[in-house]
Amino acid sequence: MDLAGKILIAMPALGDPRFARSVILLCAHSGEGAMGLVVNHPAEATPFATLLETLGIPRGADARDIRVHLGGPVERGRGFVLHSDDWACGEGSMVVPGGLRMTATLEVLEALASGGGPAQAMLALGYSGWGPGQLEGEIRRNDWLVADPRDEVIFALPDAQKWSSALRSLGIDPLTLSPMAGRA
Repeated sequence: MDLAGKILIAMPALGDPRFARSVILLCAHSGEGAMGLVVNHPAEATPFATLLETLGIPRGADARDIRVHLGGPVERGRGFVLHSDDWACGEGSMVVPGGLRMTATLEVLEALASGGGPAQAMLALGYSGWGPGQLEGEIRRNDWLVADPRDEVIFALPDAQKWSSALRSLGIDPLTLSPMAGRA
């Protein structure tokens, strides 16, 4: 099972409050584990302009203001730009199945600060990670639903609407979900 490029949608009974109502884009998945970025939990205390200033990156007149999210609980001091595949910086960009890339270099931030860079982008502070077999076990336990990503869920919709929109893409009304896990 290779879920790279898919989204995970948190079920209401998921026990970890850090992932409540999360939508996670899986950037990598193999027998060695999985890595993804939460795309709907904003880092409200860290606007993009403040982050650029902290990193000493000059902000040009055409600078873009992208959303900053909490990508997960692992390495929160590290940033990852999830973006459209129309921009890459060699070895610093990882291809994510489905027409996306993830870049973890200052080069992408400098490009965005000068008004360039990828057409669509969001910054995640930290990431979500799973060890070998851990994610598969969580999916079997009904902690997550798996779906194909849609650009509007990742980049366009307000963060508060992404979870319910992702569920609706599977034909599920969020109001019909029970917070209790179980099997029929």
